[in-house]
Amino acid sequence: MSDAHHHIWRQHDLPWLLGPERPRIFGTYAAIKRDYPIAEFLHDLRGTGIEKSVYVQANWAPNWFEDEVSWVSSVAGEHGWPHGIVGFADFTSGDVRPQLDRLSKYPLMRGVRQQLHWHENPLYRFAARDDLGSDPIVQKNIAFLGEYGWSFDLQLFAGQMQHGVHLAQACPNVTFVLQHAGMLADTSEEGWGEWRQGMKALAKCPNVVTKLSAFGTFIHQNDASFIAQIIAETVKIFGAKRCMFGSNFPIEKLWTDYGSLFDAFRAATADLPKTQKTAIFNDTAARVYRL
Repeated sequence: MSDAHHHIWRQHDLPWLLGPERPRIFGTYAAIKRDYPIAEFLHDLRGTGIEKSVYVQANWAPNWFEDEVSWVSSVAGEHGWPHGIVGFADFTSGDVRPQLDRLSKYPLMRGVRQQLHWHENPLYRFAARDDLGSDPIVQKNIAFLGEYGWSFDLQLFAGQMQHGVHLAQACPNVTFVLQHAGMLADTSEEGWGEWRQGMKALAKCPNVVTKLSAFGTFIHQNDASFIAQIIAETVKIFGAKRCMFGSNFPIEKLWTDYGSLFDAFRAATADLPKTQKTAIFNDTAARVYRL
């Protein structure tokens, strides 16, 4: 397969609330506090050779979880994009299956994400506790995804990765897609060390793959050398067959354009064997998300 065949992941048409801008993990976001229609997204990736995409839930109100998947499905029906959907469900509820049943009627459903990342910094905190991955109710509910043939997009900080290991071990029939290569927020020597330790522990779980994405989240720029370092270390830990490219658009649009972002990823992987590049930009995603 030629290098022109790639897959991307994005957050799309974010349902921003009206009113004053509130602080976010990725900084000031006034520039994207608006609709991000599919036509603009397709224009953004023009010239990259990317041919398919997967929509990842964008934090609509929890009670609108089916509305989000229904709407994205309607966009796909009209435009042919995206090609897969990762929806939302609340795995802290007593029994998540009624929610999953409601989503199961949408053919593009491929997985579910509930953001479990917790941080001492409130701006980085999306979960109620740091240990939800070790919670028996959460583990029981995520295990049900195996019955639907869906993956779970796992979002954790380095300090939570052992809870991620417990979760993956408790759900051996579910594929976990570790978001953003483990969300390296602390780039000090100690921070890198904690991240490496957690990544190695997660990589020992055969049902965990990782997404190479959102590397500008904490530094608010498209830093090619930083991207190259994270990719090199992640590929060394997980192997290319368990890594996939993700754009995290439109968030990354705050500090770069799609072409420049993709160029940085291509440069970071330029010295890898063609089979490994094909895995990162095509095969892993095609396998995990059934594209």
